[in-house]
Amino acid sequence: MAAIMLTIMVVLLIMGFPMMIPLIVGAIAGFYMTFDGFSQMNILIQQLMGGIRPTALIAVPMFIFAAEIMTRGHSSERLVNLVMAFIGHIKGGLAVSTAASCTLFGAVSGSTQATVVAIGSPLRPRMLEAGYKDSFTLALIINSSDIAFLIPPSIGLILYGIISGTSIGELFIAGIGPGLLILLLFSIYCMIYASIKKVPTEPRSTWKERGLAVKEALWPLGFPFIIVGGIYGGIFSPTEAAAVCVLYAIILEFLIFRTLFLPDLFKIAKSTGLITAVVFILVAVGNGFSWILSFAQIPQTLLANIGINEAGPYMVMFAIALAFFIACMFVDPIVVILILTPIFSPAVANAGLDPVLVGVLITLMVAIGSATPPFGCDIFTAIAIFKRPYWEVIRGTPPFIFILILVGVLIVAFPQIALFLRDMAFQT
Repeated sequence: MAAIMLTIMVVLLIMGFPMMIPLIVGAIAGFYMTFDGFSQMNILIQQLMGGIRPTALIAVPMFIFAAEIMTRGHSSERLVNLVMAFIGHIKGGLAVSTAASCTLFGAVSGSTQATVVAIGSPLRPRMLEAGYKDSFTLALIINSSDIAFLIPPSIGLILYGIISGTSIGELFIAGIGPGLLILLLFSIYCMIYASIKKVPTEPRSTWKERGLAVKEALWPLGFPFIIVGGIYGGIFSPTEAAAVCVLYAIILEFLIFRTLFLPDLFKIAKSTGLITAVVFILVAVGNGFSWILSFAQIPQTLLANIGINEAGPYMVMFAIALAFFIACMFVDPIVVILILTPIFSPAVANAGLDPVLVGVLITLMVAIGSATPPFGCDIFTAIAIFKRPYWEVIRGTPPFIFILILVGVLIVAFPQIALFLRDMAFQT
């Protein structure tokens, strides 16, 4: 049965169908073989609807909406100017500024693709003009944008929290430490690269220019304070934080900055609706597909045969990291989280692992996979935005992928990298 479902999905993918089609056709084929026909098709429909029923999913379209508003407005530009004003003059400062800007915008949008567009579009030409190779520049933008998957408000952490029943607030706080560690290691690599390649430094900004940059960035910097501070302080839930972010983004770009107008709001709403529809269809279909697999006892049998349910914590985490990393090299991260998280849940419980730690590790592996050849989704986002060939986009990725994998190893070896802030924020 599993072989038939996999064959159907691979054939449909090769034929060029979008991911939701192979998933739903595979689920229907599995349902037909499991129940010997379609007489109980209503069960599958219930599972599809159940996938999008959790109220916490309301946060997803709202964070997408807020990110769309900020991407089309001036928030990203002001964040870039702030970072450049303070560190643009150091060796490799422009590259470090790009990584830092991706981190800051990730803390605003929670979307890797939005970060690629918002930060990559203005900074890539500046990096090329400064003397950086395009392969390095593209790899830096793609991999730095993946920090947005760890820094709240990460859509990946939201989906994992819903599926696993883990506190989204705790996941948000736990993602900050690994995200900042990645930024630090990326920055060190950028400085070494710039020194070796003898890339010229940017002019040092005056304190007056820095003061102006701080003043202009104060409003956009309110986003992470609203999200993290509001959840940390118990003022509102992650879902409520998403609603507040939308309101704040509208006030910022429409009333304070006056960069957008009412007709733009309708265009942004339409774009958000299209993206949300794709996400929710994937969530529904992924839930139905994973239910079919679980009902047929396929993952349970597979994991039992390799002994994962009896394995120790480190072996379980290694298996999880490997499975999510490889899967996201071929499949959309949302689909991977939806399908694989329920499969590994029993092993996580048997090993006594902290679900928050597992969630951060899964999200990191998903982020790495989405920027890794052959089919990482962020690679194709960069190809579409920057109009560069596939091989040029992926040429500079290996050092960044190595750094990201190193962070994954460090999280497994030293869990407090992820759990320290969580324990401080939610200590009882």
